[in-house]
Amino acid sequence: MKRLRVIFLIGLVVAMTGCTGRPDGVEPVKNFDINGYQGVWYEIMRLDHSFERGLSNVTATYELRDDGTVSVLNRGFNSEECEWSEAEGVAEFQGDQTVASLSVTFFWPFAGGYHVFELDQENYTYAAVSGPSKEYLWLLARKPKITTEIRNQLVRKAAQIGFPVEKLILVDHAKPSCEATGS
Repeated sequence: MKRLRVIFLIGLVVAMTGCTGRPDGVEPVKNFDINGYQGVWYEIMRLDHSFERGLSNVTATYELRDDGTVSVLNRGFNSEECEWSEAEGVAEFQGDQTVASLSVTFFWPFAGGYHVFELDQENYTYAAVSGPSKEYLWLLARKPKITTEIRNQLVRKAAQIGFPVEKLILVDHAKPSCEATGS
């Protein structure tokens, strides 16, 4: 488990060292409420990268801390190794806390952009998130499955901005097929 955690963490660090900027066309959500956003989010679809490759049941948990930063816990299941992999980080708003644009650090001093550009602002049930470039895209929801209509809406929005949506993969949230500790 420790080896996988290190690999997962290194992958996230490498991916996020690009910059804290945001891709052209990505406009972070305004009137953002971190209190509504905190909690567990399920990764529905993503652009695949080595740091997440082969992981299923991927979640991200956000929790507002007393100092105004946000703790981040990314977690996924590696069925090949039959182990859970985790990475812990801290996010800080890049400006006004009502704008969904943050910098996430998993390994100091390296930080990467985290920009929520589509969000169900009424109930905070789904979101589309960009990293520092159009190579990083995550579609998230509060449950492991969303309706086809909402998924298509998020994909359309990402396509309009210029993300390579044809490369999106659907994240499996079925019960892991092997017995793993720490579940």
